[in-house]
Amino acid sequence: MISRAKSRIKIEHQPSIKRLEELGVSRWPIWSKEVSEFPWTYDDAETCYFLEGEVVVTPDGEEPVTMGQGDLVTFPAGMSCTWTIRRDVRKHYKFEG
Repeated sequence: MISRAKSRIKIEHQPSIKRLEELGVSRWPIWSKEVSEFPWTYDDAETCYFLEGEVVVTPDGEEPVTMGQGDLVTFPAGMSCTWTIRRDVRKHYKFEG
């Protein structure tokens, strides 16, 4: 029997303004990308806050995870995945290496 580990992606849906201020999200750079699909590997952990859009991230060997506008998401270092952007994305991001 093959067991699949639960995704290591952490999502906080609709975090409070206070939480975002504590993290300093508004000072992080912004990344934008149109509807597309591409492979990605995280060399470092990334935390991001989605300002716009909808994405399905499918970690290699794991179930797809849907995220988008209003979500605070942390991706673990070393994770390889496929990004499927369903609606154009704008997000603040911060790498922690």
